[in-house]
Amino acid sequence: MTETPTGDDGTLRVRLGALRELVGLSRTRLDGEVLAEAGRVLDEAAARERLPTTYTAVAIAGATGSGKSTLFNALAGAQLSEAGVRRPTTATAVSCTWDAGREQGPDGLLERLGIPARARRRAHVVDTTLRGLILLDLPDHDSVDTAHRDQVDRLLSLVDAVIWVVDPEKYADAVLHERYLRAFAGHAEVSLIVLNQADRLPGEAVEAVLDDLRRLLDERGLALGEHGEPGAGVLAVSALTGDGVAELRRQVGELVAARTAAGRRLAADVDGVARRLGPVYIADDADAPAGLTARAREEFEDGLAAAVGASAGGQAAERAWLRRADRACGTPWAQVARRLAAHQAERRGEPPALAAKRLRAAGPPVVARAAVDQAVRQVAADAADGLPRPWARAVRDAARRGGEGLPRALETALERNPAAPPPRPRWWSVAGVGQAVLLAAQFLGLCWLVTAFVGQPVVGRWLPLALLVGGSVGGPLLAWGCRAAARGPARAWGQQEEWRLRRLAADRGHTQVLEPVAAELMRYREVRERYVIAASADGGKDGGAGVSVPIR
Repeated sequence: MTETPTGDDGTLRVRLGALRELVGLSRTRLDGEVLAEAGRVLDEAAARERLPTTYTAVAIAGATGSGKSTLFNALAGAQLSEAGVRRPTTATAVSCTWDAGREQGPDGLLERLGIPARARRRAHVVDTTLRGLILLDLPDHDSVDTAHRDQVDRLLSLVDAVIWVVDPEKYADAVLHERYLRAFAGHAEVSLIVLNQADRLPGEAVEAVLDDLRRLLDERGLALGEHGEPGAGVLAVSALTGDGVAELRRQVGELVAARTAAGRRLAADVDGVARRLGPVYIADDADAPAGLTARAREEFEDGLAAAVGASAGGQAAERAWLRRADRACGTPWAQVARRLAAHQAERRGEPPALAAKRLRAAGPPVVARAAVDQAVRQVAADAADGLPRPWARAVRDAARRGGEGLPRALETALERNPAAPPPRPRWWSVAGVGQAVLLAAQFLGLCWLVTAFVGQPVVGRWLPLALLVGGSVGGPLLAWGCRAAARGPARAWGQQEEWRLRRLAADRGHTQVLEPVAAELMRYREVRERYVIAASADGGKDGGAGVSVPIR
Protein backbone atom coordinates (compact mmCIF):
# COMPACT_ATOMS: atom_id res chain seq x y z
CA MET A 1 0.00 0.00 0.00
CA THR A 2 1.58 3.28 -1.09
CA GLU A 3 1.33 6.51 0.80
CA THR A 4 -0.65 9.25 -0.88
CA PRO A 5 0.53 12.81 -1.36
CA THR A 6 -2.75 14.27 -0.31
CA GLY A 7 -1.67 16.15 2.77
CA ASP A 8 -3.30 16.41 6.16
CA ASP A 9 -6.86 15.15 6.57
CA GLY A 10 -7.04 14.25 2.90
CA THR A 11 -7.78 17.85 1.93
CA LEU A 12 -5.98 17.48 -1.40
CA ARG A 13 -7.82 14.23 -2.06
CA VAL A 14 -11.13 16.05 -1.55
CA ARG A 15 -10.06 18.87 -3.86
CA LEU A 16 -8.92 16.45 -6.56
CA GLY A 17 -12.21 14.55 -6.27
CA ALA A 18 -14.15 17.79 -6.65
CA LEU A 19 -12.02 18.77 -9.66
CA ARG A 20 -12.65 15.36 -11.24
CA GLU A 21 -16.41 15.74 -10.76
CA LEU A 22 -16.17 19.29 -12.06
CA VAL A 23 -14.53 18.11 -15.28
CA GLY A 24 -17.08 15.32 -15.70
CA LEU A 25 -20.05 17.65 -15.27
CA SER A 26 -18.57 20.25 -17.61
CA ARG A 27 -17.48 18.13 -20.57
CA THR A 28 -20.70 18.63 -22.52
CA ARG A 29 -20.86 22.35 -21.76
CA LEU A 30 -17.27 23.53 -22.18
CA ASP A 31 -14.69 23.25 -24.91
CA GLY A 32 -12.19 20.45 -24.48
CA GLU A 33 -9.26 22.86 -24.55
CA VAL A 34 -10.66 24.70 -21.52
CA LEU A 35 -10.58 21.49 -19.47
CA ALA A 36 -7.34 20.11 -20.91
CA GLU A 37 -5.11 21.47 -18.15
CA ALA A 38 -7.46 20.20 -15.44
CA GLY A 39 -7.40 16.77 -17.07
CA ARG A 40 -3.61 16.81 -17.16
CA VAL A 41 -3.39 17.71 -13.46
CA LEU A 42 -5.81 14.91 -12.59
CA ASP A 43 -3.78 12.43 -14.61
CA GLU A 44 -0.55 13.55 -12.98
CA ALA A 45 -2.13 13.36 -9.54
CA ALA A 46 -3.37 9.84 -10.19
CA ALA A 47 0.05 8.80 -11.45
CA ARG A 48 1.83 10.38 -8.47
CA GLU A 49 -0.59 8.83 -6.01
CA ARG A 50 0.44 5.37 -7.17
CA LEU A 51 4.03 6.14 -6.22
CA PRO A 52 5.44 6.35 -2.67
CA THR A 53 6.03 9.68 -0.95
CA THR A 54 9.13 8.26 0.67
CA TYR A 55 10.94 9.70 -2.35
CA THR A 56 10.83 13.35 -3.34
CA ALA A 57 11.88 14.46 -6.81
CA VAL A 58 13.69 17.80 -6.77
CA ALA A 59 14.92 19.35 -10.03
CA ILE A 60 17.79 21.78 -10.42
CA ALA A 61 16.88 24.19 -13.23
CA GLY A 62 18.84 27.06 -14.61
CA ALA A 63 20.21 28.87 -17.61
CA THR A 64 23.33 28.13 -19.57
CA GLY A 65 26.46 28.81 -17.51
CA SER A 66 24.61 29.24 -14.20
CA GLY A 67 26.59 26.37 -12.68
CA LYS A 68 23.66 24.10 -11.91
CA SER A 69 25.60 20.94 -12.84
CA THR A 70 28.41 21.99 -10.53
CA LEU A 71 25.86 22.58 -7.78
CA PHE A 72 24.34 19.18 -8.52
CA ASN A 73 27.73 17.53 -8.07
CA ALA A 74 28.37 19.51 -4.90
CA LEU A 75 25.13 18.26 -3.33
CA ALA A 76 25.82 14.71 -4.50
CA GLY A 77 29.39 14.83 -3.22
CA ALA A 78 30.73 13.37 -6.47
CA GLN A 79 31.27 14.20 -10.13
CA LEU A 80 28.00 12.70 -11.40
CA SER A 81 26.95 15.29 -13.98
CA GLU A 82 29.20 16.71 -16.67
CA ALA A 83 30.15 20.34 -16.03
CA GLY A 84 32.34 22.50 -18.25
CA VAL A 85 32.62 25.46 -20.54
CA ARG A 86 31.07 23.73 -23.55
CA ARG A 87 27.50 24.98 -24.10
CA PRO A 88 25.07 23.41 -23.68
CA THR A 89 26.79 20.97 -21.32
CA THR A 90 23.76 19.05 -19.97
CA ALA A 91 22.05 17.31 -22.88
CA THR A 92 19.78 15.03 -20.88
CA ALA A 93 18.53 14.99 -17.31
CA VAL A 94 20.73 13.17 -14.80
CA SER A 95 19.39 11.84 -11.50
CA CYS A 96 21.02 11.12 -8.17
CA THR A 97 19.10 9.09 -5.60
CA TRP A 98 19.63 8.92 -1.87
CA ASP A 99 18.24 5.55 -0.75
CA ALA A 100 15.21 5.90 1.53
CA GLY A 101 15.78 2.54 3.13
CA ARG A 102 12.36 1.20 2.19
CA GLU A 103 11.42 -1.94 0.27
CA GLN A 104 9.90 0.07 -2.53
CA GLY A 105 12.64 1.79 -4.50
CA PRO A 106 12.71 4.90 -6.65
CA ASP A 107 12.43 3.09 -9.99
CA GLY A 108 8.70 3.78 -10.38
CA LEU A 109 9.19 7.51 -9.87
CA LEU A 110 12.21 7.58 -12.17
CA GLU A 111 10.21 5.77 -14.85
CA ARG A 112 7.47 8.36 -14.53
CA LEU A 113 10.04 11.11 -14.92
CA GLY A 114 11.44 9.38 -17.98
CA ILE A 115 15.04 9.26 -16.74
CA PRO A 116 16.94 6.66 -18.80
CA ALA A 117 18.83 3.97 -16.92
CA ARG A 118 22.20 5.30 -18.13
CA ALA A 119 21.48 8.66 -16.52
CA ARG A 120 20.53 7.30 -13.09
CA ARG A 121 23.07 7.68 -10.31
CA ARG A 122 23.18 6.82 -6.63
CA ALA A 123 24.74 9.04 -4.00
CA HIS A 124 28.15 7.73 -2.90
CA VAL A 125 28.21 9.79 0.27
CA VAL A 126 25.75 8.64 2.93
CA ASP A 127 23.77 11.70 4.06
CA THR A 128 20.81 10.92 6.28
CA THR A 129 19.47 14.46 5.88
CA LEU A 130 18.84 13.75 2.19
CA ARG A 131 17.40 10.26 2.60
CA GLY A 132 14.64 9.77 0.04
CA LEU A 133 15.82 12.55 -2.31
CA ILE A 134 15.87 12.15 -6.07
CA LEU A 135 17.87 15.09 -7.37
CA LEU A 136 17.67 15.94 -11.07
CA ASP A 137 20.10 18.00 -13.10
CA LEU A 138 18.01 19.40 -15.97
CA PRO A 139 19.22 20.66 -19.34
CA ASP A 140 19.51 24.41 -19.77
CA HIS A 141 16.09 26.06 -20.05
CA ASP A 142 17.58 28.55 -22.55
CA SER A 143 19.37 25.93 -24.62
CA VAL A 144 19.64 26.51 -28.36
CA ASP A 145 18.39 22.96 -28.79
CA THR A 146 14.57 22.97 -28.65
CA ALA A 147 14.59 19.31 -27.56
CA HIS A 148 16.43 20.37 -24.41
CA ARG A 149 13.84 23.06 -23.64
CA ASP A 150 10.99 20.62 -24.24
CA GLN A 151 12.61 18.17 -21.83
CA VAL A 152 12.92 20.89 -19.20
CA ASP A 153 9.27 21.88 -19.56
CA ARG A 154 8.12 18.26 -19.29
CA LEU A 155 10.15 17.50 -16.17
CA LEU A 156 9.21 20.75 -14.46
CA SER A 157 5.56 19.68 -14.76
CA LEU A 158 6.34 16.35 -13.03
CA VAL A 159 8.83 16.98 -10.23
CA ASP A 160 7.80 17.66 -6.65
CA ALA A 161 10.07 20.68 -6.07
CA VAL A 162 12.46 22.92 -8.01
CA ILE A 163 15.77 24.58 -7.21
CA TRP A 164 16.11 27.57 -9.53
CA VAL A 165 19.77 28.42 -10.06
CA VAL A 166 20.76 31.91 -11.20
CA ASP A 167 24.14 33.59 -11.48
CA PRO A 168 25.25 37.18 -10.80
CA GLU A 169 25.16 38.06 -14.48
CA LYS A 170 21.77 36.64 -15.52
CA TYR A 171 19.76 36.61 -12.29
CA ALA A 172 17.37 39.13 -13.87
CA ASP A 173 17.04 37.20 -17.14
CA ALA A 174 13.61 37.99 -18.63
CA VAL A 175 13.11 34.46 -20.01
CA LEU A 176 13.62 32.91 -16.60
CA HIS A 177 11.38 35.38 -14.78
CA GLU A 178 8.58 35.69 -17.30
CA ARG A 179 8.35 32.19 -18.70
CA TYR A 180 9.19 30.17 -15.61
CA LEU A 181 9.22 32.02 -12.28
CA ARG A 182 6.01 33.93 -13.00
CA ALA A 183 4.33 30.69 -14.13
CA PHE A 184 5.58 28.95 -10.95
CA ALA A 185 4.48 31.78 -8.67
CA GLY A 186 1.86 29.50 -7.13
CA HIS A 187 4.51 26.86 -6.35
CA ALA A 188 6.55 29.05 -4.02
CA GLU A 189 6.40 26.56 -1.13
CA VAL A 190 8.18 23.93 -3.22
CA SER A 191 10.70 26.31 -4.77
CA LEU A 192 14.22 27.42 -3.80
CA ILE A 193 15.96 30.31 -5.54
CA VAL A 194 19.72 29.92 -5.41
CA LEU A 195 22.17 32.63 -6.41
CA ASN A 196 25.18 30.53 -7.47
CA GLN A 197 28.75 31.72 -8.06
CA ALA A 198 28.50 34.11 -5.13
CA ASP A 199 32.29 33.85 -4.86
CA ARG A 200 32.51 36.12 -7.91
CA LEU A 201 30.96 39.00 -5.92
CA PRO A 202 32.43 41.00 -3.05
CA GLY A 203 30.70 40.48 0.29
CA GLU A 204 28.50 43.56 0.23
CA ALA A 205 27.50 43.00 -3.39
CA VAL A 206 26.06 39.57 -2.55
CA GLU A 207 23.42 41.07 -0.27
CA ALA A 208 22.65 43.80 -2.80
CA VAL A 209 22.12 41.26 -5.55
CA LEU A 210 19.98 39.10 -3.25
CA ASP A 211 17.84 42.12 -2.37
CA ASP A 212 17.39 42.96 -6.03
CA LEU A 213 16.57 39.32 -6.78
CA ARG A 214 13.93 39.30 -4.03
CA ARG A 215 12.45 42.48 -5.49
CA LEU A 216 12.18 40.89 -8.93
CA LEU A 217 10.60 37.76 -7.47
CA ASP A 218 8.10 39.83 -5.54
CA GLU A 219 7.14 41.71 -8.69
CA ARG A 220 6.47 38.37 -10.40
CA GLY A 221 4.11 37.36 -7.60
CA LEU A 222 6.40 34.72 -6.08
CA ALA A 223 5.87 34.63 -2.32
CA LEU A 224 9.11 34.57 -0.33
CA GLY A 225 9.50 32.46 2.78
CA GLU A 226 10.65 35.18 5.15
CA HIS A 227 9.84 35.83 8.83
CA GLY A 228 8.37 32.35 9.22
CA GLU A 229 5.84 32.76 6.39
CA PRO A 230 5.45 30.03 3.77
CA GLY A 231 7.13 30.73 0.47
CA ALA A 232 10.23 30.26 -1.61
CA GLY A 233 13.63 30.33 0.03
CA VAL A 234 16.33 32.60 -1.38
CA LEU A 235 20.02 32.07 -0.61
CA ALA A 236 23.47 32.56 -2.06
CA VAL A 237 25.91 29.71 -2.59
CA SER A 238 29.14 28.94 -4.35
CA ALA A 239 29.19 25.45 -5.72
CA LEU A 240 32.86 25.93 -6.57
CA THR A 241 34.05 26.89 -3.07
CA GLY A 242 31.27 25.16 -1.12
CA ASP A 243 30.04 28.32 0.61
CA GLY A 244 26.32 28.06 1.38
CA VAL A 245 26.05 24.47 0.10
CA ALA A 246 25.54 23.13 3.62
CA GLU A 247 22.62 25.54 4.16
CA LEU A 248 21.13 24.53 0.84
CA ARG A 249 21.53 20.87 1.77
CA ARG A 250 19.78 21.55 5.07
CA GLN A 251 16.81 23.25 3.41
CA VAL A 252 16.51 20.50 0.82
CA GLY A 253 16.73 17.93 3.59
CA GLU A 254 13.87 19.58 5.50
CA LEU A 255 11.79 19.61 2.33
CA VAL A 256 12.44 15.91 1.74
CA ALA A 257 11.99 14.85 5.38
CA ALA A 258 8.55 16.43 5.58
CA ARG A 259 7.38 14.17 2.71
CA THR A 260 4.74 16.74 1.79
CA ALA A 261 6.41 18.28 -1.25
CA ALA A 262 4.46 16.07 -3.66
CA GLY A 263 1.18 17.02 -2.04
CA ARG A 264 2.05 20.72 -1.93
CA ARG A 265 3.10 20.61 -5.59
CA LEU A 266 -0.20 19.01 -6.57
CA ALA A 267 -2.13 21.47 -4.40
CA ALA A 268 -0.37 24.33 -6.18
CA ASP A 269 -1.24 22.76 -9.54
CA VAL A 270 -4.88 22.57 -8.49
CA ASP A 271 -4.72 26.20 -7.33
CA GLY A 272 -3.40 27.23 -10.74
CA VAL A 273 -6.07 25.28 -12.61
CA ALA A 274 -8.81 26.71 -10.39
CA ARG A 275 -7.50 30.23 -10.86
CA ARG A 276 -7.52 29.90 -14.64
CA LEU A 277 -10.94 28.20 -14.65
CA GLY A 278 -12.42 30.89 -12.40
CA PRO A 279 -13.95 33.01 -15.20
CA VAL A 280 -15.67 29.89 -16.56
CA TYR A 281 -17.49 29.13 -13.31
CA ILE A 282 -17.63 32.45 -11.45
CA ALA A 283 -18.93 35.56 -13.16
CA ASP A 284 -17.11 38.85 -12.84
CA ASP A 285 -20.12 40.50 -11.21
CA ALA A 286 -20.08 40.61 -7.45
CA ASP A 287 -23.73 39.57 -7.21
CA ALA A 288 -24.50 35.88 -7.57
CA PRO A 289 -26.83 34.98 -10.47
CA ALA A 290 -30.48 35.00 -9.50
CA GLY A 291 -31.59 32.19 -11.81
CA LEU A 292 -35.29 31.64 -12.41
CA THR A 293 -36.83 34.14 -10.05
CA ALA A 294 -40.53 34.31 -9.28
CA ARG A 295 -40.73 37.51 -11.29
CA ALA A 296 -39.11 35.90 -14.34
CA ARG A 297 -41.53 32.96 -14.15
CA GLU A 298 -44.51 35.28 -13.78
CA GLU A 299 -43.48 37.42 -16.75
CA PHE A 300 -42.95 34.28 -18.83
CA GLU A 301 -46.41 33.01 -17.95
CA ASP A 302 -47.89 36.42 -18.74
CA GLY A 303 -46.23 36.34 -22.16
CA LEU A 304 -47.62 32.89 -22.95
CA ALA A 305 -51.06 33.92 -21.68
CA ALA A 306 -50.99 36.84 -24.11
CA ALA A 307 -49.87 34.48 -26.91
CA VAL A 308 -52.88 32.19 -26.44
CA GLY A 309 -55.26 35.13 -25.92
CA ALA A 310 -56.17 34.28 -22.34
CA SER A 311 -57.51 37.74 -21.59
CA ALA A 312 -59.54 37.89 -24.82
CA GLY A 313 -60.81 34.37 -24.17
CA GLY A 314 -61.98 35.37 -20.71
CA GLN A 315 -63.79 38.42 -22.07
CA ALA A 316 -65.40 36.30 -24.79
CA ALA A 317 -66.57 33.81 -22.17
CA GLU A 318 -68.04 36.64 -20.12
CA ARG A 319 -69.93 38.01 -23.16
CA ALA A 320 -71.16 34.53 -24.03
CA TRP A 321 -72.60 34.16 -20.54
CA LEU A 322 -74.40 37.49 -20.85
CA ARG A 323 -75.79 36.58 -24.29
CA ARG A 324 -77.16 33.29 -22.98
CA ALA A 325 -78.66 35.14 -20.02
CA ASP A 326 -80.31 37.57 -22.44
CA ARG A 327 -81.77 34.72 -24.48
CA ALA A 328 -82.97 32.89 -21.41
CA CYS A 329 -84.30 35.89 -19.45
CA GLY A 330 -85.06 38.49 -22.12
CA THR A 331 -88.54 39.48 -23.25
CA PRO A 332 -90.14 37.33 -25.97
CA TRP A 333 -90.42 40.45 -28.16
CA ALA A 334 -86.64 41.01 -27.92
CA GLN A 335 -86.02 37.40 -28.92
CA VAL A 336 -88.39 37.77 -31.89
CA ALA A 337 -86.59 40.95 -32.93
CA ARG A 338 -83.22 39.15 -32.69
CA ARG A 339 -84.48 36.32 -34.90
CA LEU A 340 -85.88 38.76 -37.46
CA ALA A 341 -82.55 40.63 -37.56
CA ALA A 342 -80.69 37.36 -38.11
CA HIS A 343 -83.15 36.41 -40.86
CA GLN A 344 -82.67 39.76 -42.59
CA ALA A 345 -78.87 39.41 -42.36
CA GLU A 346 -79.13 35.96 -43.90
CA ARG A 347 -81.27 37.30 -46.75
CA ARG A 348 -78.63 39.94 -47.44
CA GLY A 349 -76.01 37.20 -47.68
CA GLU A 350 -74.38 37.93 -44.33
CA PRO A 351 -73.80 34.86 -42.11
CA PRO A 352 -75.68 35.00 -38.86
CA ALA A 353 -73.62 36.02 -35.89
CA LEU A 354 -74.19 32.68 -34.17
CA ALA A 355 -73.14 30.76 -37.26
CA ALA A 356 -70.03 32.92 -37.58
CA LYS A 357 -69.15 32.25 -33.98
CA ARG A 358 -69.57 28.53 -34.55
CA LEU A 359 -67.35 28.69 -37.61
CA ARG A 360 -64.67 30.46 -35.63
CA ALA A 361 -65.01 28.00 -32.80
CA ALA A 362 -64.70 25.07 -35.19
CA GLY A 363 -61.44 26.41 -36.69
CA PRO A 364 -57.99 25.62 -35.27
CA PRO A 365 -56.86 27.76 -32.33
CA VAL A 366 -54.37 30.46 -33.23
CA VAL A 367 -51.25 31.10 -31.12
CA ALA A 368 -49.21 34.29 -31.56
CA ARG A 369 -45.81 32.77 -32.33
CA ALA A 370 -44.02 36.10 -32.12
CA ALA A 371 -45.28 36.56 -28.56
CA VAL A 372 -44.13 33.03 -27.67
CA ASP A 373 -40.65 33.69 -29.08
CA GLN A 374 -40.40 36.96 -27.18
CA ALA A 375 -41.44 35.29 -23.90
CA VAL A 376 -38.87 32.51 -24.40
CA ARG A 377 -36.07 34.95 -25.19
CA GLN A 378 -36.93 37.08 -22.18
CA VAL A 379 -37.03 34.23 -19.67
CA ALA A 380 -33.76 32.86 -21.10
CA ALA A 381 -32.13 36.27 -20.73
CA ASP A 382 -33.40 36.62 -17.16
CA ALA A 383 -32.23 33.13 -16.19
CA ALA A 384 -28.81 33.57 -17.82
CA ASP A 385 -28.20 37.00 -16.32
CA GLY A 386 -25.07 36.95 -14.19
CA LEU A 387 -23.90 33.52 -15.35
CA PRO A 388 -20.45 32.98 -16.87
CA ARG A 389 -20.55 33.01 -20.66
CA PRO A 390 -20.50 29.21 -21.32
CA TRP A 391 -23.29 28.52 -18.85
CA ALA A 392 -25.34 31.50 -20.01
CA ARG A 393 -25.07 30.11 -23.53
CA ALA A 394 -26.16 26.66 -22.30
CA VAL A 395 -29.21 28.18 -20.59
CA ARG A 396 -30.19 30.13 -23.69
CA ASP A 397 -29.73 27.06 -25.90
CA ALA A 398 -31.94 24.98 -23.61
CA ALA A 399 -34.66 27.64 -23.73
CA ARG A 400 -34.36 27.96 -27.51
CA ARG A 401 -34.66 24.20 -28.08
CA GLY A 402 -37.74 24.02 -25.88
CA GLY A 403 -39.23 27.14 -27.41
CA GLU A 404 -39.03 25.77 -30.96
CA GLY A 405 -41.88 23.33 -30.34
CA LEU A 406 -43.81 25.43 -27.83
CA PRO A 407 -46.25 27.15 -30.26
CA ARG A 408 -47.36 23.81 -31.67
CA ALA A 409 -47.64 22.36 -28.16
CA LEU A 410 -49.86 25.26 -27.13
CA GLU A 411 -52.08 24.84 -30.21
CA THR A 412 -52.42 21.11 -29.52
CA ALA A 413 -53.31 21.78 -25.90
CA LEU A 414 -55.98 24.29 -26.94
CA GLU A 415 -57.42 21.84 -29.46
CA ARG A 416 -57.61 19.03 -26.90
CA ASN A 417 -59.00 21.25 -24.15
CA PRO A 418 -61.74 23.42 -25.71
CA ALA A 419 -63.70 25.85 -23.59
CA ALA A 420 -66.70 24.33 -21.81
CA PRO A 421 -70.14 25.91 -22.46
CA PRO A 422 -71.37 28.16 -19.65
CA PRO A 423 -73.69 26.45 -17.14
CA ARG A 424 -77.38 27.25 -17.05
CA PRO A 425 -78.45 28.52 -13.62
CA ARG A 426 -81.88 27.51 -12.37
CA TRP A 427 -82.97 31.08 -11.93
CA TRP A 428 -82.82 31.49 -15.72
CA SER A 429 -85.71 29.04 -15.98
CA VAL A 430 -87.63 30.92 -13.30
CA ALA A 431 -87.04 34.17 -15.18
CA GLY A 432 -88.19 32.52 -18.42
CA VAL A 433 -91.43 31.40 -16.73
CA GLY A 434 -91.89 34.94 -15.41
CA GLN A 435 -91.48 36.38 -18.94
CA ALA A 436 -94.07 33.89 -20.20
CA VAL A 437 -96.51 34.89 -17.45
CA LEU A 438 -96.00 38.58 -18.23
CA LEU A 439 -96.50 37.91 -21.96
CA ALA A 440 -99.72 36.06 -21.16
CA ALA A 441 -100.84 39.01 -19.03
CA GLN A 442 -100.24 41.32 -21.99
CA PHE A 443 -102.30 39.12 -24.31
CA LEU A 444 -105.07 38.76 -21.74
CA GLY A 445 -105.24 42.49 -21.10
CA LEU A 446 -105.16 43.24 -24.85
CA CYS A 447 -107.93 40.76 -25.61
CA TRP A 448 -109.99 42.11 -22.72
CA LEU A 449 -109.69 45.67 -24.01
CA VAL A 450 -110.54 44.65 -27.57
CA THR A 451 -113.65 42.85 -26.30
CA ALA A 452 -114.70 45.95 -24.36
CA PHE A 453 -113.99 48.14 -27.38
CA VAL A 454 -116.35 46.20 -29.68
CA GLY A 455 -119.14 46.67 -27.14
CA GLN A 456 -119.16 43.32 -25.49
CA PRO A 457 -119.95 43.45 -21.79
CA VAL A 458 -116.88 42.79 -19.64
CA VAL A 459 -116.23 42.75 -15.94
CA GLY A 460 -114.22 45.75 -14.77
CA ARG A 461 -112.81 48.56 -16.80
CA TRP A 462 -109.33 49.21 -15.35
CA LEU A 463 -108.23 45.61 -14.83
CA PRO A 464 -107.50 44.80 -18.51
CA LEU A 465 -105.55 48.05 -18.87
CA ALA A 466 -103.55 47.18 -15.76
CA LEU A 467 -102.79 43.70 -17.15
CA LEU A 468 -101.61 45.15 -20.48
CA VAL A 469 -99.46 47.87 -18.93
CA GLY A 470 -98.09 45.60 -16.23
CA GLY A 471 -97.11 42.89 -18.72
CA SER A 472 -95.55 45.39 -21.13
CA VAL A 473 -93.48 47.15 -18.43
CA GLY A 474 -92.74 44.10 -16.28
CA GLY A 475 -91.07 42.13 -19.10
CA PRO A 476 -88.30 44.71 -19.79
CA LEU A 477 -87.87 45.33 -16.08
CA LEU A 478 -87.42 41.59 -15.43
CA ALA A 479 -84.93 41.37 -18.33
CA TRP A 480 -82.99 44.35 -16.99
CA GLY A 481 -82.88 42.85 -13.50
CA CYS A 482 -81.70 39.50 -14.85
CA ARG A 483 -78.93 41.19 -16.85
CA ALA A 484 -77.80 43.04 -13.72
CA ALA A 485 -77.86 39.80 -11.76
CA ALA A 486 -75.90 37.99 -14.49
CA ARG A 487 -72.96 40.40 -14.53
CA GLY A 488 -71.32 38.95 -11.43
CA PRO A 489 -71.52 35.27 -12.51
CA ALA A 490 -70.53 36.26 -16.05
CA ARG A 491 -67.42 38.04 -14.80
CA ALA A 492 -66.53 35.06 -12.61
CA TRP A 493 -67.00 32.70 -15.55
CA GLY A 494 -64.78 34.90 -17.73
CA GLN A 495 -62.07 34.98 -15.06
CA GLN A 496 -62.27 31.21 -14.72
CA GLU A 497 -61.85 30.78 -18.47
CA GLU A 498 -58.90 33.22 -18.49
CA TRP A 499 -57.28 31.33 -15.61
CA ARG A 500 -57.84 28.03 -17.43
CA LEU A 501 -56.09 29.34 -20.54
CA ARG A 502 -53.26 30.80 -18.45
CA ARG A 503 -52.76 27.49 -16.64
CA LEU A 504 -52.86 25.60 -19.91
CA ALA A 505 -50.18 27.85 -21.42
CA ALA A 506 -48.10 27.90 -18.24
CA ASP A 507 -48.09 24.10 -17.96
CA ARG A 508 -46.82 23.70 -21.52
CA GLY A 509 -44.29 26.47 -21.02
CA HIS A 510 -43.05 24.86 -17.83
CA THR A 511 -42.59 21.50 -19.52
CA GLN A 512 -41.06 22.82 -22.74
CA VAL A 513 -38.89 25.67 -21.47
CA LEU A 514 -38.69 26.19 -17.71
CA GLU A 515 -37.77 22.61 -16.82
CA PRO A 516 -34.82 22.44 -19.28
CA VAL A 517 -33.64 25.86 -18.14
CA ALA A 518 -33.93 24.84 -14.48
CA ALA A 519 -31.95 21.67 -15.26
CA GLU A 520 -29.14 23.76 -16.76
CA LEU A 521 -29.15 26.06 -13.74
CA MET A 522 -29.05 23.05 -11.43
CA ARG A 523 -26.06 21.67 -13.32
CA TYR A 524 -24.33 25.04 -13.02
CA ARG A 525 -25.01 25.11 -9.30
CA GLU A 526 -23.49 21.63 -8.98
CA VAL A 527 -20.37 22.52 -10.94
CA ARG A 528 -19.99 25.80 -9.05
CA GLU A 529 -20.18 23.94 -5.76
CA ARG A 530 -17.56 21.50 -7.05
CA TYR A 531 -15.45 24.44 -8.19
CA VAL A 532 -15.65 26.11 -4.77
CA ILE A 533 -14.37 22.91 -3.14
CA ALA A 534 -11.62 22.43 -5.71
CA ALA A 535 -10.52 26.06 -5.44
CA SER A 536 -10.60 26.26 -1.64
CA ALA A 537 -7.34 25.67 0.18
CA ASP A 538 -9.25 23.82 2.90
CA GLY A 539 -11.29 21.72 0.47
CA GLY A 540 -14.47 23.74 1.04
CA LYS A 541 -14.66 22.97 4.76
CA ASP A 542 -15.83 26.53 5.41
CA GLY A 543 -18.77 25.91 3.10
CA GLY A 544 -17.48 28.24 0.42
CA ALA A 545 -18.45 31.33 2.37
CA GLY A 546 -18.85 34.36 0.21
CA VAL A 547 -19.26 32.48 -3.05
CA SER A 548 -22.59 30.71 -2.60
CA VAL A 549 -25.01 30.77 -5.53
CA PRO A 550 -28.74 31.09 -4.74
CA ILE A 551 -30.19 29.55 -7.91
CA ARG A 552 -33.79 28.42 -7.74
